[in-house]
Amino acid sequence: MQRQILAAYDDTGVVVYQAFQPDTVHEAVRLQVFGKGFGLDRMTWIKPSLGWMLYRSGYASKARQQRIVQVTIQHDGFLAMLADAVPSGYERDLYASRSEWDVALRRSEARYQWDPDRDLALRPLARRALQLGIEGSLIRRYAREWIVRIADVTDLAHAIRDSVAAGRPLPEVPVERPYVVADDLARRMSVTAAA
Repeated sequence: MQRQILAAYDDTGVVVYQAFQPDTVHEAVRLQVFGKGFGLDRMTWIKPSLGWMLYRSGYASKARQQRIVQVTIQHDGFLAMLADAVPSGYERDLYASRSEWDVALRRSEARYQWDPDRDLALRPLARRALQLGIEGSLIRRYAREWIVRIADVTDLAHAIRDSVAAGRPLPEVPVERPYVVADDLARRMSVTAAA
């Protein structure tokens, strides 16, 4: 399956999504940084794919995922996370042994995995979606330094769900397109060439 870093982005930053309890989202939107309810001492996972976020959260209906935030982060921050990321599972094409991968995993503050992507109706797509986990200094910089803006897009998630259920046209959503990274990083993350 194709592996592309697909995201909505512009000159100001890159859009990623997360789902939380309502209080965490209300606080983040109010402060425009993450505050109460956001755990800085454990790994947090961000998703550039809206379809994958809608699938994972059940259109913002699952426990502790009742609100979805759209977080625009600086390009430098996104690239720093990618540069530090190690695959969450052993990949023999990237590491000579499991022990070499294990050492890299322990030294890294970021993990990546390629999950089966979904469209906005939650149907499987013939491509993989990037999911990025961060902890340590990366999560602190993400939560406090790299944020350009935070928006609550739960109403959009519900509107998409309702449109799918009723067979109506979908509301307008951010356009996701390939996010181009340096060749060495693309190789390290097993990014495939665009079709």
